[in-house]
Amino acid sequence: MGKAAALCGGGGTGTTRGLVSLLSAVPCLACRELPAMSTEPGGRSGGGGGGAGGPPFLPGSDTYKGWLFKWTNYLKGYQRRWFVLSNGLLSYYRTQAEMAHTCRGTINLSTAHIDTEDSCNIVLSNGGRTYHLKANSEVERQRWVTALELAKAKAIRMRNNQSDDSGDEEPASQSDKSELHGTLKTLSSKLEDLSTCNDLIAKHGAALQRSLSELENLKLPAESGEKIKAVNERATLFRITSNAMINACRDFLDLAETHSRKWQRALQYEREQRIRLEETIEQLAKQHNSLERACRGAPGLSSSSTGITSAAKGSVQSAKGEASDEDEETEYFDAMEDAPAFITVTADPKHHRRSGSNLSGASEGHPEDWNLEDSVFESSNQSSYNESMCRDLLPKKRRRTRIPDKPNYSLNLWSIMKNCIGKELSKIPMPVNFNEPLSMLQRLTEDLEYHELLDKAVKCETSTEQMCFVAAFSVSSYSTTVHRTAKPFNPLLGETYELDRLEELGFRSLCEQVSHHPPAAAHHVYSKRGWTLWQEITIASKFRGKYLSIMPLGAIHLEFHSSGNHYVWKKVTSTVHNIIVGKLWIDQSGEIEIVNHKSKDKCQLKFTPYSYFSRDVPRKVTGVVSDADGKAHYIMSGTWDEKMECSKIVHSSHGSSSTEGKQKTVYQTLTPKVLWKKYPLPENAENMYFFSDLALTLNEPEERVAPTDSRLRPDQRLMESGRWDEANVEKQRLEEKQRAVRRRREAEAVEALEEGKDYEGYIPLWFERKVDAVTGELICVYKGGYWEAKDKQDWSMCPDIF
Repeated sequence: MGKAAALCGGGGTGTTRGLVSLLSAVPCLACRELPAMSTEPGGRSGGGGGGAGGPPFLPGSDTYKGWLFKWTNYLKGYQRRWFVLSNGLLSYYRTQAEMAHTCRGTINLSTAHIDTEDSCNIVLSNGGRTYHLKANSEVERQRWVTALELAKAKAIRMRNNQSDDSGDEEPASQSDKSELHGTLKTLSSKLEDLSTCNDLIAKHGAALQRSLSELENLKLPAESGEKIKAVNERATLFRITSNAMINACRDFLDLAETHSRKWQRALQYEREQRIRLEETIEQLAKQHNSLERACRGAPGLSSSSTGITSAAKGSVQSAKGEASDEDEETEYFDAMEDAPAFITVTADPKHHRRSGSNLSGASEGHPEDWNLEDSVFESSNQSSYNESMCRDLLPKKRRRTRIPDKPNYSLNLWSIMKNCIGKELSKIPMPVNFNEPLSMLQRLTEDLEYHELLDKAVKCETSTEQMCFVAAFSVSSYSTTVHRTAKPFNPLLGETYELDRLEELGFRSLCEQVSHHPPAAAHHVYSKRGWTLWQEITIASKFRGKYLSIMPLGAIHLEFHSSGNHYVWKKVTSTVHNIIVGKLWIDQSGEIEIVNHKSKDKCQLKFTPYSYFSRDVPRKVTGVVSDADGKAHYIMSGTWDEKMECSKIVHSSHGSSSTEGKQKTVYQTLTPKVLWKKYPLPENAENMYFFSDLALTLNEPEERVAPTDSRLRPDQRLMESGRWDEANVEKQRLEEKQRAVRRRREAEAVEALEEGKDYEGYIPLWFERKVDAVTGELICVYKGGYWEAKDKQDWSMCPDIF
């Protein structure tokens, strides 16, 4: 998930401490975690009357909420609003349901002035913001005033850092506290050691002084007596100094124990200040974007609102920001190419009819087609469940459901850097700490996790319906990357990976590393359920300081056997953020154009990059499916980490031009249907590299595979077992072995050149390069022979790479 999503999800805990006055000018993010509904006294829903019976109070908590009337303007007067008092902040909403997504305003009580005008009115002022509120009765007003005064007092205490540590500290605070206590315990232990040494020094010093005193009493020459006296004085000074050192150490420990709680509170305060500042900046950015969109969208919306309301069940409304506090928001979707922007409006198929308004007949559909009982769309969710149940009933090999937990090894970057001094860049060994126990070939195979989408696509009657499932499949391949920030192992040249699930899932897959510089992998999948997929992927990457951009090069081909439909598309750019500092997170951005080269249908998918300045859902994907004539048939929408939906277009119109001069298209659609939804991660996934159920089985040992299979790679197997030190040694051995083979090939190439002979270089075992008849590009395609060699167990042509 993007960083903003993490802030919104975690900003609601411990938010009463250290509030800054800047927060009084922006809506509250903390209240978003409150329940959407509450029950007032008497068992009546809080969505009922105007706060009769008083606002609900939750005993034992700091939350107080209920209905009040708020002065808006001279036209509307007082309007009924839902107020929530929590963590020293008073926020309000139009309805209780809005607590889940839209906060209309927030005032910070720690710096607010509370006043009462008459028996029912309350006035709250904080800097330039003033709320005029009215309760239903004097009793209810007094309840609110009491709650506000208590919350204000507590907020002030928290801000001044004068209260005791509460039990709702963040986990990070608890760990810091434990670390601090551990440090104090260590200091105390060392102090005891010093005290023991001091006692020994005092004991031996006293014995030394007695011996020297006895020597002084002996009849010795005068010169010797003076020397013994000087030694005795020095021994006395040494004992005094050691005692002073012990006393200083004891004073230091006492001082550390005395100020430990103060340091802890100061650390917690600074952490909360940082979180609140980040939340404030994010919310201000969203408000700015909301106002900007409202200004852009209002003209185009007003010109076509009549037609939309006459034919649509849903309504599109203008968006305004916090300036008005009282209006809803409009959501606009970016369209592709000729239609720079579009708006989707859901229609009711039972009441749908053609309208005589300004909705042009640019694109029309028949809603009854969407309601066929045997429709592939209608049965997509149920069939997924049925197929999974049927697969469970069929006899099949039992696959593993877990791997050893990831060891908690700390990574010392300095230990890596100091070992790289003076070495060639290509010879720097990167430890397995950055990896996950899968190779790039296995990650490529993991794209087939939702292969059932292609099985359903085979059953579609039209090519545009089929395109929707192909588009959902292309998006589903990114769902496994949302938490997977670790790097897969780079395959060795000639390394292969097979996934034979022909009897269980209906397909078999083969990957081979066909080039090392640049790294390229070829992939071929055959399904007995009616489709074949093949691709050659080369990875290009650019390090841009704070983030790393990963750009897959190469096209993915998909062909359906019965219809002959041939689809081609390319992958989008993956970006790994916070490479240097912070928590790693991954985002996908760019556009995918899926083309059916037989029917000329197209699907344009847009992966919206995450931005603080966007009000869109994180990881959003939108798209339009159109035929060869450019007529739009379906709208694709969803997120690449959760689900994809498809909506059938029944009408479209061209609205007015926006302020940028681009024309917006309004698509009237039927109710969207879910084509793909991500499977939940297995239990304990966070300790198993966030692997999915399929990923857990990819490196499971299997018999009869080729000796070049990734499952047999020793460094990867050692890492999976948790033996990372041994894995690092083995990884370095394999890389040095590969470099030696490359140097030998380079020498052979030079020798062949000197003799005037041709040198072919490395030739892949199971793939061959051909010019693709559709795209005209040179691509590695499967030439056959692997599965026959497996049946015979004849692997004599495989190189020794491990």
